[in-house]
Amino acid sequence: MGTFYSIPMKFYAVAAGRTTGIFTSWPQAQVQVNGFPGAVFKSFKTRKEAKAFLADPVTGAGSGRKKPSRKVPPCPGEHTYPQGTIVVYTDGSAIGNPGPGGYGVVIQADEDQPARELSGGYNHTTNNRMEMMAVIKALEILEGTSNSVVLHSDSKYVVDALNKGWAKNWHKRNWHKSDGNPALNADLWKRLLPLSQALDVRFVWVRGHSGNPLNERCDILANTAARQNGWPDDKGYVQQY
Repeated sequence: MGTFYSIPMKFYAVAAGRTTGIFTSWPQAQVQVNGFPGAVFKSFKTRKEAKAFLADPVTGAGSGRKKPSRKVPPCPGEHTYPQGTIVVYTDGSAIGNPGPGGYGVVIQADEDQPARELSGGYNHTTNNRMEMMAVIKALEILEGTSNSVVLHSDSKYVVDALNKGWAKNWHKRNWHKSDGNPALNADLWKRLLPLSQALDVRFVWVRGHSGNPLNERCDILANTAARQNGWPDDKGYVQQY
């Protein structure tokens, strides 16, 4: 069983700083503005208000100290999606790989509402399995939704297997690779593939540890879970070896 949280989220708009854009934690925003001459920033309860401030720090939501002289670029890794799109970030971690592992999920279904977070772990597992488990847990929560979903992961193993059709081909060959060897983690692919096919979901790879606030948050959730005690064994991993 994972641990489910619902937390209020603040949005920190940095209109002038080392890196400009919207951040979801004060420490990340603070790095951009501390000691920066003429820094312009403000916190908001909603992303919509933060975006309005970035668009015009003088007359937008709230008032800035001065209007930046250049167009404000987006926060690293941030994209604009059609209204109603559910934005998901996932991450997985295993200490020692294999070793104690955890997964983290952040779901932003409505930019004006708090993000939903989920985390959990296993006593002995691998990084790839936790990356997969994070995606599985996210899609299980979203089962039945008619909204478009964009799921971000820093695992090329997961994203490429889904986007390039590798997982479908393993399924067609009774969970064997083209060289005849068994596909690793078939027990999780058997869960993940149907979930991905039942939803309108797009998988996007993001670079890990590159300043993307939601990716960084998932990393914290996953690593925190991996360091907790009392998780069950990952039976799928144990049976695989």
